[in-house]
Amino acid sequence: MAEKILNGIIIKGIGGFYYVEAEGEIYECKARGSFRKKRITPLAGDNVTITVRENKENTIDEILPRKNFLVRPPVANIDTLIIISSVKEPVPSLLVIDKLTAIAVDKGIKPCVVFSKSDLGETDDYEEIYKKAGIPVASVCNKTGDGVEAVKQMIGEGITVFTGNTGVGKSSLLNSIDDRFSLATGEISDKLGRGRHTTREVTLYHVGDGFVADTPGFSSLDIQETNDIILKENLPFCFPEFEDYLGRCKFTSCSHTVEKGCLVLDAVDKGLIHKKRHESYVAMYNDVKDLKEWEM
Repeated sequence: MAEKILNGIIIKGIGGFYYVEAEGEIYECKARGSFRKKRITPLAGDNVTITVRENKENTIDEILPRKNFLVRPPVANIDTLIIISSVKEPVPSLLVIDKLTAIAVDKGIKPCVVFSKSDLGETDDYEEIYKKAGIPVASVCNKTGDGVEAVKQMIGEGITVFTGNTGVGKSSLLNSIDDRFSLATGEISDKLGRGRHTTREVTLYHVGDGFVADTPGFSSLDIQETNDIILKENLPFCFPEFEDYLGRCKFTSCSHTVEKGCLVLDAVDKGLIHKKRHESYVAMYNDVKDLKEWEM
């Protein structure tokens, strides 16, 4: 057979070559020139249609519509974002965590929060913040394995991205989640030639019933360079715990920051919304309150 057309998923792209998993095999492909003309860059996680040829170059012919994507790290069609922060060394930045959860919600991605190094300090107060917000949260100790099972439950059948600053134990956690992960990374790295390249490229690996994105060189989502700015009109909807109160404040133009008659502020006062989460919301609102959509 001279050629066949397959549907698959990009598991890695590097140096203009894309590695597509289709029907249990990995095919090296080049993207058609039409993508370049349209300024479309294929990403890990893209669902694609490819043509496989016996004695010629395989090609990516179509990129199916994306439900979302991140720029840094470059991944498409993400279902779950697991944000890892150590409880100590360094202490968590709740504002950074909350910016990441908001970006996830804005993109239709399920955010989860994991506090690592639970052997170094109490995590109950941190966990309470996100439990109250309705965001899945867990604490883990990579030394003992405590909490790893809870993190496993966060990984679904789709694509999961782990993000966290250097030193939070992301790699150790992944290996604790599935001991085949380190083996899989080695096997696929050999097949895809990692080691010959020093670029920061995302690779998808099978973990459980889904994929986990390995994002080397991206210690955390680069908030400043993602262009993931959330306009002030959309920001309240990126805090799930605000949902029951939106549209019911005294003033229709309520910013939920200082106004009298604001039901969000009332919920904060009553302890129904955690004060720390609202502080993050106010900080994010102040960053974008003067920004217009046409300026983005």
